[in-house]
Amino acid sequence: MVSQGSPPSLLEALSSDFLACKICLEQLHTPKTLPCLHTYCQDCLAQLAESGHVRCPECRETVPVPPAGVAAFKTNFFVNGLLDLVKARACGDLRAGKPACALCPLVGGTSAGGPATARCLDCADDLCQACADGHRCTRQTHTHRVVDLVGYRAGWYDEEARERQAAQCPQHPGEALRFLCQPCSQLLCRECRLDPHLDHPCLPLAEAVRARRPGLEELLAGVDSNLVELETTRVVEKEALARLREQAARVGTQVEEAAEGVLRALLAQKQEVLGQLRAHVEAAEEAARERLAKLEDKEQVARAAAAFARRVLSLGREAEILSLEGAITQRLQQLQVCPWTAGPAPCLLPQLELHPGLQDKNCRLLQLSFEEQQTEKDGGKDGAATQGGPESQSQREAGAQPEGQSEVQPQCRDGAPTPKESKALSPQEDAGPQLERAGRSNKKKKFKGRGKSISREPSPALGPNLDGSGLLPRPIFYCTFPTRMPGDKRSPRITGLCPFGPREILVADEQNRVLKRFSLSGDYKGTVPVPEGCSPCSVATLQNAVAFSAGARLYLTSPSGEVHWRRALSLGQASHAVTALPSRDRVAVSVAGHVEVYSMEGSLATRFIPGGKASRGQRALVFLTTSPQGNFVGSDWQQNSVVVCDGLGQVIGEYKGPGLHGCQPGSLSVDKKGYIFLTIREVNKVVILDPKGSLLGDFLTAFHGLEKPRVTTMVDGRYLVVSLSNGTIHIFRVRYPDS
Repeated sequence: MVSQGSPPSLLEALSSDFLACKICLEQLHTPKTLPCLHTYCQDCLAQLAESGHVRCPECRETVPVPPAGVAAFKTNFFVNGLLDLVKARACGDLRAGKPACALCPLVGGTSAGGPATARCLDCADDLCQACADGHRCTRQTHTHRVVDLVGYRAGWYDEEARERQAAQCPQHPGEALRFLCQPCSQLLCRECRLDPHLDHPCLPLAEAVRARRPGLEELLAGVDSNLVELETTRVVEKEALARLREQAARVGTQVEEAAEGVLRALLAQKQEVLGQLRAHVEAAEEAARERLAKLEDKEQVARAAAAFARRVLSLGREAEILSLEGAITQRLQQLQVCPWTAGPAPCLLPQLELHPGLQDKNCRLLQLSFEEQQTEKDGGKDGAATQGGPESQSQREAGAQPEGQSEVQPQCRDGAPTPKESKALSPQEDAGPQLERAGRSNKKKKFKGRGKSISREPSPALGPNLDGSGLLPRPIFYCTFPTRMPGDKRSPRITGLCPFGPREILVADEQNRVLKRFSLSGDYKGTVPVPEGCSPCSVATLQNAVAFSAGARLYLTSPSGEVHWRRALSLGQASHAVTALPSRDRVAVSVAGHVEVYSMEGSLATRFIPGGKASRGQRALVFLTTSPQGNFVGSDWQQNSVVVCDGLGQVIGEYKGPGLHGCQPGSLSVDKKGYIFLTIREVNKVVILDPKGSLLGDFLTAFHGLEKPRVTTMVDGRYLVVSLSNGTIHIFRVRYPDS
């Protein structure tokens, strides 16, 4: 078998880190090779030796140290030869900047030797021009290869030099290694050959290499074969992992669709049952009001007659009483005979009947089944495409998911419910038709980064203000791109985001002191110039203008960088959040716990404190945004809350509940429907609040690729742009249940 890959060149070996010790990171000195074929400096190995063993720093293999010490490890003559070549190319007269001739001092020339212009590859000596000419003419050296020194130092003759220069014996300096002792497997020079190895059979090096090369090549071919198998196995493992991830994504989508189908069915039944309950109560109340009116009339008539009779009996004279006796007696008898009530009123009390499965803790609405993957490449791909069996596929085509046949089965969950599951556990029945519709919608949808919310702490249950049509919006992954550009001197630190023009965003990179423009698909559109020395922090766009804060100043510039005006801000906080009002003709900025609103001309339009003067000194708005309804939403780090207020500072709602996980609230964005998207950086989450600030649930988690999110913005009311601490931007489309 032919060895895999092309053989490495000498230039690659000399220019790479092949000659560097992986322990001291310096050029190898006295290189010793371990049995695992990793080479290190002798002194470095001596430092690693412990209890008679050395552990290879690269492959972690433990090797026993020879009795003679680390020096007894095999000397790597191959590395020594390369090192000699490198040293020869680098040597020279440091004072003159050129190497000196090695023969001039020997023939009575200058003591230091003249400047060398050539090199003998056989003698490994640098020669001046005169000595080089003489070197070519002598009987002993006329066969030597003398080359130009400049070309030699440039590496043109490296391979030829290695062929002509023999390896030197470490015990006898100046003697070349010429023989191989077969019993000892040791390289010998002529001196070594005559002393302890005189009686041993020895071979010249060329003959020994010819004899042993086939065996080494056969072993190498076997290792190459193993490498091919390992590569094939590695590819199969990667494909299996890819199939697993693909199937997990597909099942995650099915779980989302199934759960939302159950939610829709339960919420629809909730509205239906509540409607029936309201209709029953209204009908009963109407009937009761009619009966009460009749009873009040009868009561009034009876009271009037009784009062008249009582008055006659107490105040009338004998003749008057006797004269009215007949009429009074007749009237009172009529009232006694007349029934006082219309009989027992019908009272049908409503009772809620729960499906038995909802009360069974062992019943699971969702469960997984696992199937073994096929090992064949083609079969594995087919299995990944149709995993779940033909029954599941036919059920998706028919839109039905019978219990016990589908891979994702509707069952109860006996663990702690997620926000969506807590709604799914409402006491209702007959969710089958909605599950079938959810199954139909699964057929043509692909997974785009959506999945169940995963956080470091369980999220609180959904707020009670969700009605039947108020299902949570969910993210659909749109794109991701880096913001570091070739001209950036430092890694980006994104401190501000805002929409800029149609389907564009403006990115405030405080670290590089620039405002960058990107399209929603990640195309770089250039920059908006800022005044020299400014490090833009927060940014907002107005009508044909850009507002941003830098230090303790608020700037308003044109898209071309012309400064319209700037205003000094209070030094009460390190950074100032900037946001544009929905009309895009005014800009708001947070200043030391209050909000200042400026017009396009730079005049102060209004100033207020969320909560009024009673909250003076009790607010610290680090992030600020506005809603399409004209309300202000801020992250208050002093109260550790999210506050929603109107344009006069009256607080509409404030959230400081467990959904913050004990963390400071981060960046804020509001969509076209008024939903508030709050970033919680410490737990890698973006959660949703309703327009009044009540927590609804998780929107993005680490499952969606969030890693230390910094700031967010909303583009066109339906694209959530999230920047991470490493300068990457993720964009998600907000999908609403009614879309």
